[in-house]
Amino acid sequence: MRVPIEGLSPDALMKIAEEFVLREGTDYGNQEYSLKAKAEQVIRQLQRGDAVLVFDAKTESIDIVSPQKAAAMTDSD
Repeated sequence: MRVPIEGLSPDALMKIAEEFVLREGTDYGNQEYSLKAKAEQVIRQLQRGDAVLVFDAKTESIDIVSPQKAAAMTDSD
């Protein structure tokens, strides 16, 4: 199920983005970025619609995925 980011507080959204960045072990190339900068980049992707926040009721977990993957998850439910 998609979760609208507008319903989250800025603090909650930042914590979700930080947890996602730490979990994914994202590689940003030759330049190093702080955790905050990486999380802010993820939030911008969510705001643009390049990424989607989803909640899986079965595992009671939240994830950030591409819009295509979110659509596929909805189709399979």
